[in-house]
Amino acid sequence: MPEPQIIEYESLARSNQAYMAELEAAAARVIRSGWYVLGQEVSAFEAEFASYVGAKHCIGVANGLDALILSIEALDLPRGSDILVASNTYIATILAIVRAGHKPVLVEPELATFNMDPARLPQALSGNSRAICVTHLLGKTCRMDAIGAFAREHGLKVVEDCAQSHGARLGTQMTGTFGDAGCFSFYPTKNLGAMGDAGAIVTNDDALADRLRHTRNYGSKQKYVNRYVGVNSRLDELQAALLRVKLRHLDEMTAHKRALAEVYFANLPAWVAKPVRRPDEYDVFHIYGIRHRRRDALRQHLLDHGVKTEIHYPLPPHRQEAMRGILAGAYPVAEELHATELSLPISAGHTTDDICRVAALIGEFAHKDAAS
Repeated sequence: MPEPQIIEYESLARSNQAYMAELEAAAARVIRSGWYVLGQEVSAFEAEFASYVGAKHCIGVANGLDALILSIEALDLPRGSDILVASNTYIATILAIVRAGHKPVLVEPELATFNMDPARLPQALSGNSRAICVTHLLGKTCRMDAIGAFAREHGLKVVEDCAQSHGARLGTQMTGTFGDAGCFSFYPTKNLGAMGDAGAIVTNDDALADRLRHTRNYGSKQKYVNRYVGVNSRLDELQAALLRVKLRHLDEMTAHKRALAEVYFANLPAWVAKPVRRPDEYDVFHIYGIRHRRRDALRQHLLDHGVKTEIHYPLPPHRQEAMRGILAGAYPVAEELHATELSLPISAGHTTDDICRVAALIGEFAHKDAAS
């Protein structure tokens, strides 16, 4: 009997296959144009993406980390300000705060959702607090109603890390539009993924948008006239053209991932901690993260049967060597999430049959676990 086919965690070639003709045509269009930096493709994508998320401005940049750094810098906070950030976020969010010259203050998440717990914000507040940097993890919106109210009450700026939440909504409002700036990564594995590094910032603040258009391009909007101390962080024409193609298909891809998530919800055993769903939250399932106390054994069981998974993330930020002397303290909720989370296959390239097989194998693990 033939061995079952390997189920990759994600195959970008397979996920992009459906759009190949459009992607190739877009790439050829850019190459033939002879204009490769800050041209019509970038301007068109910025307009289209701003319209999609419901923001006034979109500023294309080189990657998601630059989007965060430039946005935080553009807030003009006093150097060394405290910025509240989730204790379990991907380290890029914290790196951006440090690179912008400020101090990350960790706030524990909700265990059930992975997202920043608004109830824990008051204990993290200090006289030096100036901003909150939220991360919408796994494709689920943070509770921006409560976080926004807290920020307004205490005069704090809000920057959203939307690297995992393209198209996610709280009520009718998309992530990226709740705060002063929304920062997106278009890394190839994202729901809206480029063919390399790419990013963008969305905002409704005219002055902030103008500054960001300067700072991404050496501090200049007019050639050889530099208004700010800027950097070279520009979304290039080729990636913008490819993203325009993918943006046209984002809603159908999200619908596909949500349908695959439904298969997991219907078929995973009760002893697995599944993602929490709330009526007013539209989840886009960039990641379908479950939790289990024997995560590593479950992961090995799946691998032994041809299913590849990921962990988001193996090590919490405060335990990273790079954060020694920067982050201190105990963060038990983050520790538990990092010790128990397992990301299951869920991509544009997966089928319902793939997901049913994964769920069935997880169901078998309980019997194997009991017999061991």
